[in-house]
Amino acid sequence: MNTYTITGATGNTGKPIALGLLEKGHKVRIVSRSREKARELISQGAELFEGDHSDVELLKRAFNGVDAVYAMIPFNPAPDNYLDFQMSYINPMVEAIKVTGVRYVVTLSSVGAHLTTGAGVVEGVAIMEKHLNDIEHLNVMHLRPSYFMENTLAQVGAIKAMGMMASPVKGDLKFPMVATRDIAATGLAQLLSLNFSGKNHHYVLGSRDVSYDEIASIYGEAIGKPDLKYLTVSYEDGKNALMQAGFSQNGAERMVEFVKSLNEGRVFEQALRSSDNTTPTSIEEFASVFKMVYNS
Repeated sequence: MNTYTITGATGNTGKPIALGLLEKGHKVRIVSRSREKARELISQGAELFEGDHSDVELLKRAFNGVDAVYAMIPFNPAPDNYLDFQMSYINPMVEAIKVTGVRYVVTLSSVGAHLTTGAGVVEGVAIMEKHLNDIEHLNVMHLRPSYFMENTLAQVGAIKAMGMMASPVKGDLKFPMVATRDIAATGLAQLLSLNFSGKNHHYVLGSRDVSYDEIASIYGEAIGKPDLKYLTVSYEDGKNALMQAGFSQNGAERMVEFVKSLNEGRVFEQALRSSDNTTPTSIEEFASVFKMVYNS
């Protein structure tokens, strides 16, 4: 039996990982700001370290004596400086791992973490990878998932307001998309096995490459709008739409910077699909989730 600490334990990847470890009989510590959101995990036997995982002293207590950590940076598009926000989680995480001598870490990184320019919103996870790779004793597996299928749920508002899907991503650009359930399953498998050593990364690429034009057709059928179309908008219009949705100006600019690199083919240039990084959930299956959100 191993002991694990899960950060982001009530999120889309952290919660399934924590539950999976508990089901296998392992000891699980969870870091969460909300006891209420963590109630199910606590009822299953998880030990709560209540607070934000930007708190280095909290992390030191949560990491002390564990076999492995699942480490991630929360997403919050509202801060005036998005990279500063990311670093406010990265620096305490790295310090706590160093001080406590944790031997194994699985991180939630991202495609695009290899970029030296144009990384946008994933610049922070690239820095996280580098800082953790610099820890001599640490065995680390950086999960680099592709574009989340869950990101497409933001299109519900556009469909209801304009009758179409829209974003700055090229409509005919095919690229990998992955469901967070598949990311969680990959992370759980890595944590259960702990069969990696040194510094590693692993792409998580979903079932196949898909374009937004295709997604519009698939989602349109699912929600009873078979003629649903996708519109590629300008980067400026995309930025403005993000700001209207709650992004800060800097957060919106960083997201658009990432989209530019995506459109240029740079984000996935190292993410070569194989049987090892292809995961089960298809966009056709995820359409049922989109339908549920659309109809709610």
